[in-house]
Amino acid sequence: MVDETAGESVSAPHRSAEELVAKAIAPVKPEYLRPPPVRSGDTRRSGGDNTGDEVSKDKTGDSAGSGLVKEKRSKRQQKKERQQQIKSAANVCAQVGRTGNVDSCPFGSNCRFNHDLEAYLAQKPADLEGTCPFDSEEKICPYGVTCRFFGTHKKNLIRESQDLQRRKSHEINNLDKDLQKSLWKGKVKFPKAEAQLKLLGLKSGKKASLETEVEQEEINEECVEDGDKPEEESRPLKRSKSEGDTDCTNETSNGKSCVEEECENEIAEDKVENGSPKDNLKLSSKVEIIPELHLREKKLIDFRGKLYLAPLTTVGNLPFRRVCKGFGADVTCGEMAMCTNLLQGQASEWALLRRHPSEDLFGAQICGAYPDTITRTVELVDSNCSVDFIDINMGCPIDVVVNRGAGSALLTKPTRMKSVIKAASGIIDRPLTVKVRMGFFEGRNRIDSLVADMYNWGASALTVHGRSRQQRYSKHADWDYISKCVDNAPQELNVIGNGDVFSYCDWNNHMSQCPKLSTCMIARGALMKPWLFTEIKEQRHWDITSGERFNILKDFVRFGLEHWGSDNKGCVETTRHFLLEWLSHTHRYIPVGLLDVVPQCLNWRPPSYYGRDDLETLMASDSAADWVRISEMLLGKVPEGFTFAPKHKSNAYDRAENG
Repeated sequence: MVDETAGESVSAPHRSAEELVAKAIAPVKPEYLRPPPVRSGDTRRSGGDNTGDEVSKDKTGDSAGSGLVKEKRSKRQQKKERQQQIKSAANVCAQVGRTGNVDSCPFGSNCRFNHDLEAYLAQKPADLEGTCPFDSEEKICPYGVTCRFFGTHKKNLIRESQDLQRRKSHEINNLDKDLQKSLWKGKVKFPKAEAQLKLLGLKSGKKASLETEVEQEEINEECVEDGDKPEEESRPLKRSKSEGDTDCTNETSNGKSCVEEECENEIAEDKVENGSPKDNLKLSSKVEIIPELHLREKKLIDFRGKLYLAPLTTVGNLPFRRVCKGFGADVTCGEMAMCTNLLQGQASEWALLRRHPSEDLFGAQICGAYPDTITRTVELVDSNCSVDFIDINMGCPIDVVVNRGAGSALLTKPTRMKSVIKAASGIIDRPLTVKVRMGFFEGRNRIDSLVADMYNWGASALTVHGRSRQQRYSKHADWDYISKCVDNAPQELNVIGNGDVFSYCDWNNHMSQCPKLSTCMIARGALMKPWLFTEIKEQRHWDITSGERFNILKDFVRFGLEHWGSDNKGCVETTRHFLLEWLSHTHRYIPVGLLDVVPQCLNWRPPSYYGRDDLETLMASDSAADWVRISEMLLGKVPEGFTFAPKHKSNAYDRAENG
């Protein structure tokens, strides 16, 4: 492996531990180091017997993110292949597969899928090792003969279709089908959100939200350029008037303001378009002005001293959170969900809100660009999900999010931040938390000047990631700046620090550096070693064995099969996909017993080394081919033509986009 900053080989046995640490190279004991590999072209090293040639390429048309190599085909050819696949023996009817009865399908001969059970069983892959995760819990497996553990079923056949709806009864916050259909049709009403937006003088819609901010943002930018704090509290929110408009504070002939009259007109027009109120799914029986709750009246959560697992994109799924809960995580938060997708009823986005009963302190994180969108989403989640708090992401650095005006883009718009927090916090009695970065551009940090304001706007807790959006995940987190934010915060506000926690020593140092800090959020450290929570609670460096690490992967696979399903059609491969994404992070962990300097730092580049046994050596490989080998030890052989490339490219060290 090459140290890109120094232009030298990472494997350099003649260097002292101090020299290696100075160059951000992990000081592995010399007896475990590999000799420098012989390379040809860009071939990557491998910890096992493979050469890494099976790693899919990012810059080709091979659909690297999906893991399947696909050639370009015409739409007609793709349609023909889909029709052939539907009728193939492998694509058995789900109802027939569940019950084992060819007559159980309500569509009969008109069904699009195959009903030939014998043909399906003849081509079905061999069962996986172990027992069915559903049968082990004394439940009847909802996948019947299609389950990859069918041979271990205690009750092999017969399951009524209505029982299938209860297969995820151990999970909370499943999307109700009636609610989903109403969201599709735009029939869900948001009375609390509309009333709160009216109360704050905020119109609905992207254009109106932009108009509300134009003049105030120009003033704020000038203040920030001069180093002054934006005087937002002294200026009421207002929308700029075009030619012919009147002041929104003027009363009309019926004694109501323009904003109130326009809001009522919009509601009346919506009733005419969508039918009578009885035909619409409503969250409340009538629209009324909701008085803003003072923070004393809200339910509060004391985050002080609690171990908080950060919301992690892709890898922070429910099975992974269950693994972390088993190691002592106190607070968990779901993956970031986009507000627009939730409001459209997208099942894949709602799946990010699912909660396991073991998550006793759980929050949902949402991300949006405008006050009306976020406020409606907060009301929707608050009314239909079991969560202890709702977190608004204002720090996500991913381009696709920032380009929509969400995530870190909000850091450049303090007036919009104010509108979002005030509107969202005013309609719920559970805590509303906010996650931010230091600022958008490096060297132009502004969050420290807004910390006290965020509490006044309605935030119960604030998480500060000690990097700017421009930094992404490169360089060290700035804990001096986090400490400055803590000092500026009122006593009642929980301030949580985030960045570079990879050992109990890091935890202790950050907590002692910022005595008023409530806790530290743990993100990439948990991805690389989820037992970090145990290390912090027990104040020790755990020299975990390869066997113990493999058992953790077994638990993840078991949780994944329970969560995504145990049939071969997609579900097992879904578990494999997320396992491989996780392995793209875990290979960076270096066992304690192999290091000359303990503890390992998050930014250290691991050299090529041997483990203390073959399994530990395999786990240290940064080759996707070896990660696939590990997945095959747990989930059987991969499909023909399968390849994998990590979504977050964690081997780049500065481009991981989790959290």
